[in-house]
Amino acid sequence: MKVKKISRRQFLATSLLVSGGAVCAEATCIEPTALTVRHVRLDNAKPSHRLLHFSDVHHKGDRPYLQSVVDTINSLAPDFVCFTGDIVEQAKHLPAALEILSGIKAPLFGVPGNHDFFSGISFAPVVKCFAATGGAWLLNASHEIPGTDINLVGTICLFPQLPLPPANPRAKNILLTHYPAYVKSLGDRKFDLMLAGHSHGGQVRLPLWGSIIVPKHVGEYDLGLYQTAAGPLHVNPGIGYIGPYDFRLNCRPEITVIEI
Repeated sequence: MKVKKISRRQFLATSLLVSGGAVCAEATCIEPTALTVRHVRLDNAKPSHRLLHFSDVHHKGDRPYLQSVVDTINSLAPDFVCFTGDIVEQAKHLPAALEILSGIKAPLFGVPGNHDFFSGISFAPVVKCFAATGGAWLLNASHEIPGTDINLVGTICLFPQLPLPPANPRAKNILLTHYPAYVKSLGDRKFDLMLAGHSHGGQVRLPLWGSIIVPKHVGEYDLGLYQTAAGPLHVNPGIGYIGPYDFRLNCRPEITVIEI
C-alpha cells in the first residue's frame, strides 16, 4: 500500500485543525454542563458552618441540567445555600426554574442579579419559592438564621445607593451581592464573608492568562477567593451562560462548598 507523504506545513495545519476542533467540542458540548464541586475553607480553624454558593443559573429551559444542579446540592447536605443572582434572562423560563429550585432541601437565600431586573420578572413567586425552603429573597435586607450565629445581608446590585442593613456584632455577617466590584463601595464596613457572581469566571479562560473578557462591575474579582479590605470575597463562576453563547472553556459551572 502506498502511503502518501505530507509536508511539515500540511502536518502542522492538520494538527491545528484537529486540536481546534477538539477544543470547540470541549467548549460547546462538554464544559457548559460539566458541573463541578469545589471546596473552600476560609481558615485553619475548625468550621462551624457549611454553606453552598452558586450563581447565574440563566435558565433557558434545560430542565435535566438544572435538576442535576439541585440533586448535587441536596447530595452535599449543606446547612444553608446562597444564590447570588440571575435566575433567568427571559420571564417565560421563571416558573420552570422556580419549580426545580424549590426542590432544594436546605434553606435557600438569594439576591437578584441584573438579568432578573432586565427580564421584568415579578419577584413575588421568587420570594415564595425561597421562603418555602426556609430561606429568603433578600432585597437590601438582612436575615438571621435561627439557631445559628449567621446573619445574612443581601444587596440589590442595581441600586447601590440604597443603604445596607446594619451588621450584627454578635454574629458572623455574610454579604450576598451580584456584582463583585460592589465590595469596593463598602467604606468601613467589614464582613466575615462576601459572596458574588456575575462574572461567569469569564466563561473562557486561557492557561497563564485567565479570563479573556468579563462584564462590567467585576473589576479584578473574576473567579475564586479574594482577600479585600471589607473581608474575604468569593466569586462563583456560575451555573449557566450568558445569552446565546453556550460555551465554556477551562471554566466549568460550579457549586462551591464553603466552610466557615
